[in-house]
Amino acid sequence: MRVALHQPQFSPNLFDLATMLKADLIVWDDMAEWSRKGRTHRAQIRGEHGLQWINLPIVTEDRSKPIKDVRIDHFIDWFEPLWNAIYHNYQNATYFDLFVDELHNDFETAARHKKLVDFNVHFFSRMLKYLEINLTIHYSSEIKEYDIYPDTFAENLGADILYQEHRSRHYQRHSEIASEPLDNHPTYPQVGDGFLKGCCLIDLLLNCGKESFKILDQLKLY
Repeated sequence: MRVALHQPQFSPNLFDLATMLKADLIVWDDMAEWSRKGRTHRAQIRGEHGLQWINLPIVTEDRSKPIKDVRIDHFIDWFEPLWNAIYHNYQNATYFDLFVDELHNDFETAARHKKLVDFNVHFFSRMLKYLEINLTIHYSSEIKEYDIYPDTFAENLGADILYQEHRSRHYQRHSEIASEPLDNHPTYPQVGDGFLKGCCLIDLLLNCGKESFKILDQLKLY
C-alpha cells in the first residue's frame, strides 16, 4: 500500500499532487503542530521575479496548536492582497478569463470559515472539481493507527511506500524511507518566460485550464 502523508493545503504544488494521485491512502496530518514554514496557510504562484507566496494570516495564540485547531486571523485584511497577487500575475494567462470569477467566489466562500482546515478543504475541493480529479482525503485525527513519527505510522498501516510533502524537512517530521514522487517534473506553457517549478494548482488551472489533464496524466507516470 502507498500512503501520502501531507498537512492540509488549499492549493498544493504538483510535487504534492503527484503523491496524492499515486497513493492508495491520502492522509492529511491535522494532528501535527502548525508551523509557519509549512504550506497549510500559503501557496506559491508565479510572480514577476520568480515564485511568490500568497498567505493566510493565523491567529497568534493558535500558532503552537495542532493544525486542526488553528484559526484564520480575519482581523487582518488578507483577502485583497492575496487576490490582487493572483489577478496581477495571471491576468494574461490563457484561461484566466474563464476561471477568474469562479476563483474569486471560491476564495470569498472559503473565507467564511474560521478554521484553517475548513478553508483548505473547501478551496481544495473546488480545485479538484475544476481539474476533474477524484480524491478521498482521510485525517490523522480519525485514524487509530496514527503516530507522530511517519515511519511508525506507515508501519502501523502496513504501507510499502510512504510519500511526504516536497521539501518538508523543516516543518514535517521526516521519514527515512519516504519515496520521491517525481523523477521529472512535467512542464506546461506558463504566463511569462520559460517554466518555473513549484507553483500551486492555481497556476496550472489558469495556464492550462481544461487541458490540465495532459499534465495530470504525466504526474501519475513519473
